Amino acid sequence: MSNKKLHVVVAGGGYAGIKASLELSKHSKIKVTLVTDYPSMRVYPSLYHTATGGSKEVADVPLKNIFSGKNVEIIYDTAVSVDRTKQELITKRGNKISYSALVLALGVKTNYFGIEGLSEYSYGIKTLDEAEKLKAHLHTQLLQNGTRDSNYVVVGGGPTGIELAGVLPKYIREISKYHDLPDQKIHIDLIEAAPRLLPRMPKSVSRSVSKNLRKQGVKIYLNTIVQAQTADALIVHGKPIRSHTVVWTAGMANNSFFKENNFQLTSSGKVRVDLFLQAERGIYVLGDNADTPYSGMAQTALHDGKFIASNLKRLADKQEPLPYRPKKPIYVMPAGPKWAAVVWGRARIYGRMGWMLRRIADYIAYNDYEPWVQASKRFIAENNREESCPLCIDDLSLTS
Repeated sequence: MSNKKLHVVVAGGGYAGIKASLELSKHSKIKVTLVTDYPSMRVYPSLYHTATGGSKEVADVPLKNIFSGKNVEIIYDTAVSVDRTKQELITKRGNKISYSALVLALGVKTNYFGIEGLSEYSYGIKTLDEAEKLKAHLHTQLLQNGTRDSNYVVVGGGPTGIELAGVLPKYIREISKYHDLPDQKIHIDLIEAAPRLLPRMPKSVSRSVSKNLRKQGVKIYLNTIVQAQTADALIVHGKPIRSHTVVWTAGMANNSFFKENNFQLTSSGKVRVDLFLQAERGIYVLGDNADTPYSGMAQTALHDGKFIASNLKRLADKQEPLPYRPKKPIYVMPAGPKWAAVVWGRARIYGRMGWMLRRIADYIAYNDYEPWVQASKRFIAENNREESCPLCIDDLSLTS
């Protein structure tokens, strides 16, 4: 009987890929290689917090912490193609990594839908670098101009746009005080192309979220299509909204890897998979990349990672795999300081209680990847402030 291990190559260092790697590493008959282009796991739901003065620690978990003592080889590289005949994953640096099973969890990319000027002039919060760039921009404006922007514009009425728009008014007021600017009205605009915010959620949730955002001073534009962006304005319906601060959260597209490597795609660009999350024999596609119910949610990515690891462990033990069963996620959407909307089955929870449930979910998510001691430290770091602006650092040091 052969003692050769099943070699599982996992491409992608997000929720699904890391969770699959962690679970697979526990099996003695499996060798795990993780291919990722970034040395940390990005905690996407917390990036808006980092962009508005929160600690990077809540949004960035080093892989060396996650995989310390684990039987996982990490290759820092980018997957570019797959050779189905030779069963090899080819990377940007020319590595050819042989696999027994290939797990693809590459995440999504920002989609500007070909709108002129957006990629050049808008900001984003999909990565830690983008969040830090936006935060630096907010401070640079105040330092160089001695005044606020005429409008701060967030495009996209989904969870990310709502999370950011909900905390921006408070953050702009705080840093304006540090920069000795007078207390004046701050203009925060949230733009959504659909007739309501959170168009996939129940209407009652959309109404409650909209109401709380307006309480924070956010002006909401619905049925509004972005046509272009210039250096000093966003063009909607042929008219400019004057702004040097436009944050684009409205569009995501599947990783180009799948189209470039001739995977079967749906009209929305997701990869078609079977009952075992296989796109092709021995090649599995997880999380945001797969055409499954609830794809695009962090909880779904975690569920997929656990599922595929369980099935691959069954295969290593010469057992039949089990079919995939999607798990409906609990939707938690912060929409202002210490306020969140929660959709838990038929239950609807709003306000501070919703925020407390969000915090519990944060801790559970951290503990999925790190021991409880490290997870607790990261959880507590939510209360830490982190600025690079010299004026704000001085003020924070005086108040800490």
